[in-house]
Amino acid sequence: MNPFKGQKQLEHFPNLVTMFFTRARQLGDKPFLWTKKDKSWEAISYREAAQQVASLAQSLRDIGCEKGDRVMLVSENRPEWLIGDLAIMAAGCVTVPTYTTNTTRDHQHILGNSDARAVIVSTQKLAEPLLPAVLYASECHHIISIDDIIRGQSPDIAKFHLWEDLVGGDSDVEKFEQEAEAFGRRDLACIIYTSGTGGAPRGVMQHHGMVLHNVEGCIDVIANDFGWDEEVFLSFLPASHAYEHSGGQHFPIALGAEIYYAQSLEKLAANIEETKPTLMVVVPRLFELLRQKMLKQIEKQGGLAEYLLKRAVGIETRRYAGRSSLLDLPMTGILSLTLRKKVQKKFGGRMKAMVSGGAPLNTEVGLFFQAMGITVLQGYGQTESGPVISCNRPAAGIKMSTVGPPLKNTEVKIADDGEICVRGELVMEGYWRNRDDTEKVLDGEWLHTGDIGHLDEKNRIVITDRKKDLIILDKGDNVSPQRVEGILTLQSEIAQAMVYGDRRPYIVAVLVPDPELEAAHKGDAEAIRKELGRAVDKVNADLSVIEKVRRFIVADEPFTVDNELMTPKQSIRRHKIKPIYEERLSKLYKS
Repeated sequence: MNPFKGQKQLEHFPNLVTMFFTRARQLGDKPFLWTKKDKSWEAISYREAAQQVASLAQSLRDIGCEKGDRVMLVSENRPEWLIGDLAIMAAGCVTVPTYTTNTTRDHQHILGNSDARAVIVSTQKLAEPLLPAVLYASECHHIISIDDIIRGQSPDIAKFHLWEDLVGGDSDVEKFEQEAEAFGRRDLACIIYTSGTGGAPRGVMQHHGMVLHNVEGCIDVIANDFGWDEEVFLSFLPASHAYEHSGGQHFPIALGAEIYYAQSLEKLAANIEETKPTLMVVVPRLFELLRQKMLKQIEKQGGLAEYLLKRAVGIETRRYAGRSSLLDLPMTGILSLTLRKKVQKKFGGRMKAMVSGGAPLNTEVGLFFQAMGITVLQGYGQTESGPVISCNRPAAGIKMSTVGPPLKNTEVKIADDGEICVRGELVMEGYWRNRDDTEKVLDGEWLHTGDIGHLDEKNRIVITDRKKDLIILDKGDNVSPQRVEGILTLQSEIAQAMVYGDRRPYIVAVLVPDPELEAAHKGDAEAIRKELGRAVDKVNADLSVIEKVRRFIVADEPFTVDNELMTPKQSIRRHKIKPIYEERLSKLYKS
């Protein structure tokens, strides 16, 4: 049942801080933020979190942070991340979240652009690339260390403070709750620097109303389509990204939910089984990895397991195409008691939905999980919109080739050139100190998303591609690179792909082989290439003439966040990959 005495709709809160303190007052000693220490999970209650938020907010003021000052937050996902975010806002300041993968150069750009007055950093590892950047940040006067990592560091950079000293003092929760009532929905809450696929990161100015608009729209989906109960989230996407910030941190607060922080990507599957989440926000790459893992496990089992998998996927594919048959009902019942029951247990046994965002989800991958009994809702948005614009939902009919209807109180129109435009409280104020780029994407109240698409008969958004990512072949044919790449990576032999061919006669690609394929052939380049060739042939059989991948090269290394060939939200960085392979790709057209 809804934890708020039968209340069925979210209150219209004036800001994120008031929303949190209200929930803390309502829920008191209910567990809120969970982390695993040694072999057991330990929780901080809503009441304890509120006390820490108030104490840290007071400490920020005591060290000289004033209303409107920016405070940078450099931390992996953990309770302190959310407590820090809330405390910064409670003090009247503005949070500047940053990726844990940022280099010194990245930190230097963000510190210089935001003029952050203070930095909260969690570990020695994350402090190492940060501290040299602080040397060049004239406005940054304070460094707050969550872990005890700063003793012995040079005091000439900025004044150091220990987290435990700043959150351990007396806290006046009531005072900060009352003060927060003066914050408005149009007040600046955070500046989130977009990793993007090209150029220096730009700071998206997100006001409180942007995030609250997202939260209210998502609760409309959950409350009306699934039921608002005692919800549990498992957080593992970067909290510094708008998707996790809104969907994995503040959305749970609005629901009065519990948040478990995953130990690592490697332990994610085990953490899901342990924590039994009801909702998760994920990216397509995770679905792809899980699908490949499940397929390999079932392949090893063979026999009945493979048969049930084939039947499950077949039934779901027919259902999706509107060709369901009464003859499928007996097998559907068998699948519910066998294969689907086992899969659902692996996902904790009470998962209502996994919401996919951040990049396009391949329809085949989505249908696979639906066939396994896991509800997948593909959403759509960008940092500039808080970030959620739309989301698939049962009430509108879940269709994997769409990203669902717009959220409540969100207007969408399609421009003459096919570009998706959005209007509503979810639209950003603009880019921090960047009027030129702001004017390129904001036309009055309308946000130009840079995505091409249309609305279907049920008002669901169908995205065909990014304007800037469209490949235009030399005869004028348009090819969606994301579509072709998504189909390529469905093949077990292909881990990652980037296609190329703008103003060329046909499409070619850079392929990253699956690690198991490389291991099986012990690094034999020719054998690996032959396997990849067969995989490409399979893909080409289902592609149109203009989409077919005519030739390919093998990548020197995987695309990762560490080598800057992939963004933290697991999207490939074309502008980084192309210069590395462009010469070799160009030769494919000459041979």
